[in-house]
Amino acid sequence: MGERIGIIGGGIVGIAAARALSASGDFEVTVLEKEARLAAHQTGHNSGVVHAGLYYQPGSLKAELCARGRQMTRDYCLERGLPYREVGKLVVALSEGELGRLDDIQQRATTNQVPGLRRLSAEEMREIEPNVAGVAAVHSPHTAVVDYAAITECMAGDVRANGGNILLHQDVTAISTSGGVTTISTSAGAHTFDRLLVCAGLQSDILAKMVGASPSPKILPFRGEYWSMSAESAPMIKGMIYPVPDPRFPFLGVHFTRGVYDDVHVGPNAVPALAREGYSWGKVSFKDTLESLSWPGAGVLAKNHWLMGAREISASLLKPLYYKQARSFVPALKSSHLESKTAAGVRAQAWNKDGSLLDDFAVDQIGSVTLLRNAPSPAATSAMAIADHVLENFMKIAAR
Repeated sequence: MGERIGIIGGGIVGIAAARALSASGDFEVTVLEKEARLAAHQTGHNSGVVHAGLYYQPGSLKAELCARGRQMTRDYCLERGLPYREVGKLVVALSEGELGRLDDIQQRATTNQVPGLRRLSAEEMREIEPNVAGVAAVHSPHTAVVDYAAITECMAGDVRANGGNILLHQDVTAISTSGGVTTISTSAGAHTFDRLLVCAGLQSDILAKMVGASPSPKILPFRGEYWSMSAESAPMIKGMIYPVPDPRFPFLGVHFTRGVYDDVHVGPNAVPALAREGYSWGKVSFKDTLESLSWPGAGVLAKNHWLMGAREISASLLKPLYYKQARSFVPALKSSHLESKTAAGVRAQAWNKDGSLLDDFAVDQIGSVTLLRNAPSPAATSAMAIADHVLENFMKIAAR
């Protein structure tokens, strides 16, 4: 076997990277995951959407890797018999005032070569979603839904078949490098590697600090809460209904998604989480909260987005406000149709010291350690393409 590669993080990106590296035959791969199962955090708590690439800045890593990753995800699911449903997405302008932003999305998506993209009138979009409101929409028919946790477990089987190791209950406590060898101390013991890849999501800045990397960008956790629609009302939604993004805000806003198992959920919103893994208001870490509040960019972030924050927190605490946001897209929706809150997710969003959002995927190299510093949506869609990107860089380094 070749170099010993350690990977911290058993989400879909870490497992995809392990699969690509182990399949090459040039590396001996071990994944360290702190939880008792894989896909325990962002991978297992997202909407399951396979993004087609509508929103991302042309030429960015997000745009490039999302396009490649969508096709790779589709091919993998078809090959392995995993569910993959192209339910389609409508990005809806509710008023004439949003048409300019809809134009921008259409132009960006066209530049990104989103397949099958169409601009629709109000009448045309209601042929696809009979209950939707609005004056116009962009339709992405190949936007799909999957089960990302199932994909992760299937790829984990590939890693093991390739001779790789996946170790659970491995909470990393320290990282040190000496004499060309990196030692990882965990709650279950120590491991040594020639090179290390960190795909730690919500913990990525903490792991970066352990290896001496810059404290910026910092992960500020935001919780996204979903409501599930009742079985009676679910047929009102055929695929996905999304708002036109507001460039002043870093999150999309409430939307409707028919999942791969035919459940329909509404959301997510975006509220500050009071812990890195704070999946409810009751989960509080004073350490995490203090670190977030003391971040140099926190004041700027609060100043720029306080109105959105107040609106999102209010809607989180008061169902009628959440319902009001959702009903603007589907006027026939009743409050009783929002049956129950489903499991929330926490997004690992990286922010710079000046309070600005780090929008693109970001990878740092510190000696023999590769750090995936920022991998928000569409990281799950892009996971296999991110893995190939990492593999290409590893092969270049190995060839030196």
